[in-house]
Amino acid sequence: MSWLKSFLIFFLAFLFSPQFGRSEGSSLLIHNFDQGELSNPFGGGSGAWILNPDDGNQSCNVSLDTEMRHGERGFSLKLDYDLDSPVQAQGGFWTQLLGQDLSSYDHLQFFVRGDPQAGFSHRFRIEFKKSKNERGVEKLVGSFTVEGVSGSWQEVSIPLSKMTGILDWKDIEELVIVLKDRLNTDAKKGTLYFDDFRLVTTGDRGPGISDPIPKTIEKASDKVEGVERAKVLINRLYGFPKEVLPKRSFSEDDNAFLRQVAQDTWGYFRDMVDEESGLPLDNFFFPKEALLSSKTFIGDYTNVTNVGLYLMCVVAGMDFGFIQKEKAVQRISKVLDTVERLESYHGFLYNYYDTTTQERTSNFVSYVDEGWLTIGMIVVKNALPNEFKERCENLIGQRNFSFFYDPVEGQMFHGFYTNAGVYAEYHYGAFYTEPRAISFMTIGRGQAPDEHWFMMARTFPESYTWQTQVPQNRVKKEVLGHSFYGGYYTYRDIPLVPSWGGSLFEALMPTMVIDEKNLAPQGLGLNDERHVECHILYAKEDLKYPVWGMSPCSIPPGDGYSEYGMPNLGLKGYGPGVVTPHVTFLSLEFAPQKAVENLRKMIELYPIYGEYGFYDAVDVKTGTVSYKYLCLDQAMSFIALDNALNEGAIRKRFMADPLTEKPKKFLKEEKFFD
Repeated sequence: MSWLKSFLIFFLAFLFSPQFGRSEGSSLLIHNFDQGELSNPFGGGSGAWILNPDDGNQSCNVSLDTEMRHGERGFSLKLDYDLDSPVQAQGGFWTQLLGQDLSSYDHLQFFVRGDPQAGFSHRFRIEFKKSKNERGVEKLVGSFTVEGVSGSWQEVSIPLSKMTGILDWKDIEELVIVLKDRLNTDAKKGTLYFDDFRLVTTGDRGPGISDPIPKTIEKASDKVEGVERAKVLINRLYGFPKEVLPKRSFSEDDNAFLRQVAQDTWGYFRDMVDEESGLPLDNFFFPKEALLSSKTFIGDYTNVTNVGLYLMCVVAGMDFGFIQKEKAVQRISKVLDTVERLESYHGFLYNYYDTTTQERTSNFVSYVDEGWLTIGMIVVKNALPNEFKERCENLIGQRNFSFFYDPVEGQMFHGFYTNAGVYAEYHYGAFYTEPRAISFMTIGRGQAPDEHWFMMARTFPESYTWQTQVPQNRVKKEVLGHSFYGGYYTYRDIPLVPSWGGSLFEALMPTMVIDEKNLAPQGLGLNDERHVECHILYAKEDLKYPVWGMSPCSIPPGDGYSEYGMPNLGLKGYGPGVVTPHVTFLSLEFAPQKAVENLRKMIELYPIYGEYGFYDAVDVKTGTVSYKYLCLDQAMSFIALDNALNEGAIRKRFMADPLTEKPKKFLKEEKFFD
């Protein structure tokens, strides 16, 4: 029976060997190439890839090699690449993981070396791809850039926690090696070798982006709940509303009507501010039945964008005469006092702070949010130069936005996780979105190159099958010496450059401070106007809604937040369903009469108007209103009203700054639809 015993031992060793994708202890072999084939132990295919196979100047090939192998036997992966092309070039290696669950592992490990004779780049990117995100519509990517490749074998160990694009490590579809012409500038042609890819459990995952921030200061509101908690927080504020649905009568004159709405909307910034820190609260919610109940929620935290927009709102309140200059100066001084003492990183504030303790509640430093804070300070220093010019310029000078710039992509990272020491996985890659305002400011300050403006995509190639439309007329264009691809989507034969989600917020928020209408009548300004026009048509004629204006907002009845938009005007369009008043205010510049009519119609049809103006959202199918005020949405409404009624007052303060001179030429020269 000794032969049977030997066979069983051999069979079990064969069955549970890591070379067949089985977990052995604390490791899982992905590929060691020792079987002499490219398919991996899971049965997944592997191979080379290239961005543009029709371009004869770029190539990427993989083969199995024994001469330069790692170890005494078997094979290693040889990757020959040539990215020396006049057009965008990238390629690499892929291997299918077929939905593996990697959640029990914390590091990816492998060996790599370059070929001294053929030459090689000293860095490359490695990526995992997850089948779908939470909405089930697009791949998620977790990546890491490996630096310091040499001509000798070296082991690389990457914490999965640094691949910030993936949080749930189940259903992983693919492992990819990426080489790019803008990444591998040290050697656009060469050879790299790889071996022994495996997942391991070390027991030390390292810091992750979801790690909580420990609280060190106890506050009174944490010791109570419900109504008592709300009362404690209200006592810290300048004021609080007295009624859910106060009786209001409105003027038939449109300008007088808008001014009435402006005065009520100002109430949020007059009252919902912590008296000690001077910071505006992010939001508050109550049920229709009562201002104070067990369901009342007061969000005693704030976001950096809120702070920047609040500064602009105080200036706007002064424009309207709702606050006297002396008190406005006091309010702004208190905010700047707090900004100067808040914990920061690399000159930037963190994304969220507790308005009571002033402790940060985030590990994330955000490009866009810091941008709006900086723009707010620019508006303040130009509105009140005698009082704040020097102080604001000092604070602005501490903020160097080149920190967020990725020269490989020519785009801005979403932000930086300070605890993990890594940038966010994703970039602001779509042009017609909110971040263009921050890019405009950053280029103007000389902290990003001019090409950055044109590296943001107007549309994506037809091969990007996840987008809602195949772009038309996507041809190469040149503006001021910069080459890029144009193109547009259409709705009812109307050409438009799409936003990311098809919301009016993305389309119009930058117009609060950038004069796109007058400086870009054949570009951004025309696109702004068309987005408003198409949103109105879509809501009223396609959906048969009585009112229009879709954008990210609270979910009626108010206990959540979601994205809404016109799906076929977005690269990755949001769905319809909820209307939010704040984007109607942003539309005043482009469709003033229709915007006023829309606001009046909302008041007529829904119980949506409170002491601080319009509540945040209404489900037009059910009539359910979100009795919630968000600082962000209230601020956009109030700033837009100031621009509409006071001759572009906030916009003029920003556009008067010398930093706007340089990027103005981009607005003037680019024509979207020629």
